[in-house]
Amino acid sequence: MTNDYGKDEAVVESEAGVTLLGGTTVLRADVDWALRRAPVLVAADGGAAWALAFGMMPRRVIGDMDSLSDRDARRIPQERLVRVAEQDSTDFEKCLDRIRAPAVIGLGFLGGRVDHTLAALSCVARRGAPCLLVGPHDVAFAAPPQIGLDLPEGCRLSLFPMAPVTGRSTGLAWPIDGIDLGPTARIGTSNRATGRVTLAFDGPGMVVLLPTAQRDAAWDALSSSGR
Repeated sequence: MTNDYGKDEAVVESEAGVTLLGGTTVLRADVDWALRRAPVLVAADGGAAWALAFGMMPRRVIGDMDSLSDRDARRIPQERLVRVAEQDSTDFEKCLDRIRAPAVIGLGFLGGRVDHTLAALSCVARRGAPCLLVGPHDVAFAAPPQIGLDLPEGCRLSLFPMAPVTGRSTGLAWPIDGIDLGPTARIGTSNRATGRVTLAFDGPGMVVLLPTAQRDAAWDALSSSGR
């Protein structure tokens, strides 16, 4: 097992997107969907169990290895195991620190423990890099400075600011123009699309949440957002 790669030392470099598996429940159909768009498979610690259960071998398994069983560890070539011992970050963040790719699709990070979900959302908001989290009910991503989403009329769209931020919108039943948004101020739960939605923000920190059925729209928008 490889020990203690530095924070800025890439262990996965790809010109294609990366599918990253976490420890919360992952469905095979979701993995197949993700790999068609982000074909490089990586696991965060115990998320490797899902890959093995589906007959897949991740290119790398990254984390502190406190969730990877001994049985699963023996099934994975040792050179693919990357142990990062520090405890100042989650396994999800350890992975993102060591992946160099145009975008990441994260499965198994939403829908489980609330603290794990909040940690994942905080991480994507703080980093701002293109990363789409796909869960059983929702998809979530950090909004770039500008983005357009092709959504059906009536589609739920929630905005959760992880930092104070202002912005502008078109195509929402309740526009956000002129509103000071923040985690302890106004948030944007259960807004509704009236058609194509455009969003622009004056700073980082906004998380966009959509129904999982809109994951293609989210991925297309995030992939073409110009970042």
